[in-house]
Amino acid sequence: MQSFDLGTIKDFFGHLSYEQVLKVAIILLVGIGVIRLFRLILFRTVFKRTNPQNRMLAGKIVNYTGFVLLLIIILSQLGINLTALLGAAGILGIAFGVASQKSLGNIISGVFMVTEKSFEIGDAIKVGDKTGIVHSVELLSVKLRTFDNLLIRIPNETLISTDITNITRFPIRRMDIDVSVGYEADLELVVNTLKRIAAENTYCLDEPAPFILINNFADSGINLRFGVWFDKTRYVETRNSVMKQILEEFRAADITIPYPHVTISNLSDPAVGSQAHKKS
Repeated sequence: MQSFDLGTIKDFFGHLSYEQVLKVAIILLVGIGVIRLFRLILFRTVFKRTNPQNRMLAGKIVNYTGFVLLLIIILSQLGINLTALLGAAGILGIAFGVASQKSLGNIISGVFMVTEKSFEIGDAIKVGDKTGIVHSVELLSVKLRTFDNLLIRIPNETLISTDITNITRFPIRRMDIDVSVGYEADLELVVNTLKRIAAENTYCLDEPAPFILINNFADSGINLRFGVWFDKTRYVETRNSVMKQILEEFRAADITIPYPHVTISNLSDPAVGSQAHKKS
């Protein structure tokens, strides 16, 4: 068998026979077919009921392992000395490992995240100031698709050391809406109106019960927090319908929603000036 020499690669491939090329082509086609068939069998048996995230990672492992074995078989058929090749690969591997410590950290962090199961493909998560739907989980990073259809790549090492909020982990969630009413408003009427809105709205759930909190006294009015429970897939419909219903019901009940206003006095007016002089 020939020893592996980088200087003679061009000459080596130039002297390949037609039979060798044909044999390599057949091995390559059959090998790719076997890898795909093996993946298909695994997905329909072992990984049939696993989540898309684990299926994706398992598929990548099968692909990488299969193609490495296929490459070794092809090199062996070409008569290349694999001992020398593996020795060179080992030296390159050490150099590559030293240069890619960051990537290794991302891979290890990715393994921890998969075992922790903080999120899965299709979940909506918030990482720092970034929010989106988990598009894919890779060996080095997680890719998010934002709600305005942008793709964000976040390294696994960043994710493992950052607080992650899984917005859609549970089937239902609560939507909090801050409402302000005037100081002259009847608070009992306001609370009963909000309860009726939650009961009549088709998107709001009866259980758990709506959350109503008289929050604080602001400059322009009294602030309340109105929380309703809904199906996590109906966020937009729920928010739009509840906001619209609050406005309509408050108008019908003559409940004033205050807004900031400023009073401007004209100091050149003699009446205003005399009042200001008396106060001073």
